[in-house]
Amino acid sequence: MVMSPELDRVTVLGDEAAARGHLARICFKTGPPTLTGVELEWTVHDAADPARRVDRERLREALGRHSPVTVDPTSPADELRRGGTVTVEPGGQVEISAAARPSVAALILATEADAAELRALLDAAGLVLGRTGMDPWRSPRPVVETPRYRAMRRVFDRRGPAGRAMMYSTAGLQVCLDVGEPGQVAERWAAAHAVGPPLLAAFATADRHAGRRTGWASARMAAWLAIDPARTRPVWSPGRADRDPVAAWTEYALAAPLLCVRDDGPDWSTPPGVTFADWLAGALDRPPTTDDLDYHLSTLFPPVRPRGYLELRYLDAQPGREWTVPLAVLAALFADPATTREALAAAGPVADRWSAAARRGLAERPLATAAAALFDLALAALPRLDLPAGLHDEIDRAIRRRRAVAERGHR
Repeated sequence: MVMSPELDRVTVLGDEAAARGHLARICFKTGPPTLTGVELEWTVHDAADPARRVDRERLREALGRHSPVTVDPTSPADELRRGGTVTVEPGGQVEISAAARPSVAALILATEADAAELRALLDAAGLVLGRTGMDPWRSPRPVVETPRYRAMRRVFDRRGPAGRAMMYSTAGLQVCLDVGEPGQVAERWAAAHAVGPPLLAAFATADRHAGRRTGWASARMAAWLAIDPARTRPVWSPGRADRDPVAAWTEYALAAPLLCVRDDGPDWSTPPGVTFADWLAGALDRPPTTDDLDYHLSTLFPPVRPRGYLELRYLDAQPGREWTVPLAVLAALFADPATTREALAAAGPVADRWSAAARRGLAERPLATAAAALFDLALAALPRLDLPAGLHDEIDRAIRRRRAVAERGHR
């Protein structure tokens, strides 16, 4: 999403104090919460045979001048007409990162226009976008290879097959929200995490993979949770709710093992277990820079990641236009401090049930109860988003349908 924090001048980090200062400056940009962003990711399939492999060359031809340089090094990587940028993930998933906007309605209209443009490009090549958070037909297989992706695979393979499933078979929906005013940061940070399990459960779409049922409501989130807790576990938890967000994130980032270190050659791998704090202490043959630390942050994948704004990463991809519903729900829950406080209270009892949400979805009764309460809050706050009447009514009806499903699970 185009909602980037300011870039510092690249400097050598002489010690851990310098790294902590850099993280404090770039990761939590405070101010009035005005912007909302979204990133949409899809698996891509042959229109006639969704189980057929789609290779890199076919994606390059379909995307043309919008291809990212990881697919075509000569591409201009042009934005889509409404400002969205296209990326291609290691398994051939396609993602649109929308420009953040002060109006949720404008964000939806612009992103939907860019998604329609993307669909038209793919349709001309006989390709279609997937409708779930996990590839229902194909087993994991690389489509795009880069030094980063090769290093990532080596690290994740040490813990089993979940890393390859995540890299090559998953598709997510990310919602991006401002951090808020200084006095709001801790509550918005906590609420962004706490509402995650019930909303993951309510919007889970990833129950099938590679031609079979997985036994999970969201096998996508199951893969993330199984990869490497040092880089994918939540930073906030109810048991440590009193932690300052900046201090908690700094501790998390510095203690996380390096995934890779960029180099001129094709091998970016690092010695196993070396953390960024170890690098600061001299574990590698050169000291890290602020740019190295920024890149390290991009290799951390907790459910909520601070990037100057809050990137909420826990939702599965949704079919068709249904991505607008969780986007509107989250925007409504964070539309004013009172609603955010109520959302935190409603979700608090299930705030640590990530695995249960991924496994059972709304069949887990406490999660269904919390989801229904969050939908009620979102419905009450929805008018604050100032959506056009038709869009408001469409999303209102969709939330009510989701609430009815949650209510059945609650009973």
